[in-house]
Amino acid sequence: MESLHDLLYVLLIAWGVVTAALICVLIYRSTLETREGDQIFLDAAGESMANEQRALVARIDRLGRPIMLLIIVSGALLLVVAGLWLYEGFKNF
Repeated sequence: MESLHDLLYVLLIAWGVVTAALICVLIYRSTLETREGDQIFLDAAGESMANEQRALVARIDRLGRPIMLLIIVSGALLLVVAGLWLYEGFKNF
């Protein structure tokens, strides 16, 4: 009985850590997206700015996979915690 409580606490802590990481990555992506602009560069001096813009868009695109992975892991942990909590409740009912 006590080990189920311990497991529940460990899973809740893991869910909190994963969800906090997800929030941090979402905030980071949001700050990158605010620096991204929809601009057309016509002169040679603008080429370096265009390269910076392409690099920024590439960094934003690379964040897509880790964000999706964190969403899935966070959701799965939340479902497991909810299932264990319900199991505990029905067992003690």
